[in-house]
Amino acid sequence: MTRHRYTDDEISAVYRAIYERRDMRHFLPDPVDPEVLKRLLQAAHHAPSVGFMQPWRFVRISVPDLRLALHALVEQERINTAQALGEREDEFMKLKVEGIRECAVLMVAALCERRGQYVFGRRTLPDMDLASLACAIQNLWLAARAEGLGLGWVSMFEPEPVKTLLKMPEDSQPVAILCLGHVAEFYDKPMLEQAHWAERKDLDTLLFENTWNTPCR
Repeated sequence: MTRHRYTDDEISAVYRAIYERRDMRHFLPDPVDPEVLKRLLQAAHHAPSVGFMQPWRFVRISVPDLRLALHALVEQERINTAQALGEREDEFMKLKVEGIRECAVLMVAALCERRGQYVFGRRTLPDMDLASLACAIQNLWLAARAEGLGLGWVSMFEPEPVKTLLKMPEDSQPVAILCLGHVAEFYDKPMLEQAHWAERKDLDTLLFENTWNTPCR
């Protein structure tokens, strides 16, 4: 047993947060303690990033009209997405896909401007800045779950109108609208799995050995 190993209880807590994390859509109006929010953002800020570029930026939305404007953009994309789904349009429209108006804390997670100056680890894989932001959001998500708070990632929006609303630099990039807050309960399973929209794939079908589509032995 390595000396770097956590205790059994600490390990269990890490795995519990991973397995019980949910993409939440239903929120209570109760406010989030500012000190808790600060801890969550610090957890996000301690995510790994390519070349230590720390490309994440978080814009907290505190103006009600701005919150409603973001909701309107998401609602338009929800309709567009439904139409693009064809025969699943009606099924999709029955799903609740965001909690923008209900959540206590609303933030937009974005990639910073002038990312072209960061070459370390991005010369051949420039999208690693996006991967770094995703790691920050995941840190925030897991920390929120440990604190008993729900978080939902909303990706249904056209980036340019969001940039205009938030007066973002031209070369920045909004990636996620994050809904954070207290919840009555966490879903037993991912909401889309509960709604029979999709099922979790068998891990063995996603693991290959040496070459693509060669099952692990």
